[in-house]
Amino acid sequence: MEFKWTTDLSDPTYKDAIHIRKTVFVEEQKVPIELEIDELEDQTSHVVGYLDGTPVATARIYEKEPDVYKIQRVAVSKTARGKGTGKVLMAEVEAKVQSLKGKKLILDAQDHALNFYEKSGYTIEGEGFPDAGIPHHRMIKEL
Repeated sequence: MEFKWTTDLSDPTYKDAIHIRKTVFVEEQKVPIELEIDELEDQTSHVVGYLDGTPVATARIYEKEPDVYKIQRVAVSKTARGKGTGKVLMAEVEAKVQSLKGKKLILDAQDHALNFYEKSGYTIEGEGFPDAGIPHHRMIKEL
């Protein structure tokens, strides 16, 4: 898988990220578009994973506090699920954060994905909470 990163909202990579997110979150999970596309878009680094030139996975990160990066909007296209795409995407995100000297990762995982993140070394922190009507838990990983 080839990865491209961008912070430029006019970049085709960002447009690919938004397309994946709209398909997964807005169309499949019925998240309102106004919650999906938020005020952090221009403050985050966006990554898209491409298989044979086709965008199939995305995520975004930002430094929430010194050395602590938050991962958000992790999405894999339906056609690429169950093939290790998410695992490769998360490895790319973690490598990027390490290159930025990050020491800790945090994310708010949908409950159906908790096992996926636990297999990648994340641990649940605190009680569950709803986000866009979907049950979530905060998860952390020390790098």
